[in-house]
Amino acid sequence: MKSPHSPQRQAAAKDLFYFAHPEHWPLRPFLPLRRARDDSQDNELGLLYDAAGTSGTYGFGCTVFLVNLLDLPPTEPEFLALPRLVYDTFDELADDGWVVD
Repeated sequence: MKSPHSPQRQAAAKDLFYFAHPEHWPLRPFLPLRRARDDSQDNELGLLYDAAGTSGTYGFGCTVFLVNLLDLPPTEPEFLALPRLVYDTFDELADDGWVVD
């Protein structure tokens, strides 16, 4: 589902590869993401989280958590409770403007 302020898709094949392959994430279990905002030059920041590979928790594979890597809460339950955008596929996530940061 596209949000009302969604920019045009900017993700390349490299981004889609990284979205789907946490074993290649340099900061695993996190993959920092960004997307441009329509109304400013600032970027919106988010993270993909390899919950399945980290704790065996499923259902968050295509979820962007709206947090900066430097502002992580101390526990996984607190992290999973953060505001987030949930997508059905990585293509939808890319269509909503997210790219690897």
